[in-house]
Amino acid sequence: MNAPNRTQQHRALGLSTLAFTLCFAVWTIFSIIGIRIAEDLSLSDTQLGLLMATPILTGSISRLFLGIWTDRYGGRWVFGILMLTTAACVYLLTLATTYPMLLIGALGVGLAGGAFIVGVAYTAAWFEPARQGTALGIFGAGNVGAAVTNFGAPFLLVALGWEVTAQIYASVLAIMGVVFILLAKEDPVSAGRKKDEQQRSFMEQMEPLRDLRVWRFALYYFFVFGAFVALALWLPHYLIGVYGLGITTAGMIAALYTIPASLFRILGGWMSDRFGARRVMYWTFIASVVCTFLLSYPPTDYVIHGIDGDVRFSMTMGLPAFVALIFTLGFFMSLGKAAVYKHIPVYYPMHVGAVGGVVGMIGGLGGFILPLTFGVLNDLTGIWQSSFMLMFIIAAAALAWMHYAIRSAERVEWAANSEQTDLPELASPQLFYPLNRQHKHESTKGSPSS
Repeated sequence: MNAPNRTQQHRALGLSTLAFTLCFAVWTIFSIIGIRIAEDLSLSDTQLGLLMATPILTGSISRLFLGIWTDRYGGRWVFGILMLTTAACVYLLTLATTYPMLLIGALGVGLAGGAFIVGVAYTAAWFEPARQGTALGIFGAGNVGAAVTNFGAPFLLVALGWEVTAQIYASVLAIMGVVFILLAKEDPVSAGRKKDEQQRSFMEQMEPLRDLRVWRFALYYFFVFGAFVALALWLPHYLIGVYGLGITTAGMIAALYTIPASLFRILGGWMSDRFGARRVMYWTFIASVVCTFLLSYPPTDYVIHGIDGDVRFSMTMGLPAFVALIFTLGFFMSLGKAAVYKHIPVYYPMHVGAVGGVVGMIGGLGGFILPLTFGVLNDLTGIWQSSFMLMFIIAAAALAWMHYAIRSAERVEWAANSEQTDLPELASPQLFYPLNRQHKHESTKGSPSS
């Protein structure tokens, strides 16, 4: 089969990125309409956190199965049908009148989150290995859909109410689903992939999950993506509670976090191609540890008993400093999101959907667990900054495990009198980038054991 030309590549990348952007906007819709719903139903922070997190649960779990289906049937139909199904669920949400009904509706809305792994598998199939990191970084910038919701949904909410806002979202997503089915083309390796997958069982497709490396990547993604989704949902509520902002202003400021945490993923993809994902992940986790430590410090009054009396002073973070730190955190998390998914087609080129689905599922579960935990911590401790304290612990743990794994791999390399890197393409690309991806092979043979 002839390699796809640039026009075909750009067409596939453009359609999948636009579709993912709209899906992500739908996936995070409760970050805005949830605040109005909480006011109408007098919900606690824990209840609001659960409502915000419920779509993330569905989107996370569905990634595993959607990834497998994309490996089997190709991304064109899976992506299109997914958008149409989600649009119907968003519209039905507007018929809910009680909190349990809203939770059930939120499960259907969450299907939008599964679009990520469908798009990753579909997009990666169109590009040669040397450009996959950049292409997936551009596609992943569809996370900016969260900024679309944070910026645009408050105006719709104020003018039209949450029900009409949801109906508008449903209509736009349904139109995109039809457009994608009509304009997108079958990916260039889909026919060969279908033939291969039909001869393999579900357990054979899941074989790479026995590799501990997959779960280490999943922990990275739990933070860089799961915490990103959690903050995208939680920030408007946080800003209203801590700084007393209105919902429109809070949504716009939250967009200052979600925009860099999305668009700079393109840069992260390029940097992963250029410098290697290991180095980018170090930058990500070190910066995240510093930022979350500073953000986790609550307003505090100090009293020092001096010789001539007490010396009193206070420490608190103003809104400008908070925005600057959130912007910085979002920037480095965006680099990390691209770096994590740079690994997957490198180590597992014939299992992108299955492995990427599991990593995406764990990352998405972070987006489910963390908003709920933020609400619980708020109710239990009464400290708004407790959410950032939790994020600091997760980032520090991920950094420690990554550093341990890399040092362990280096000791093996030194003992063997060889030098490799965490990403094999920097050492021996011909071993890990099969030019004919339809050829059946074991993707992990010869890769470093880190």
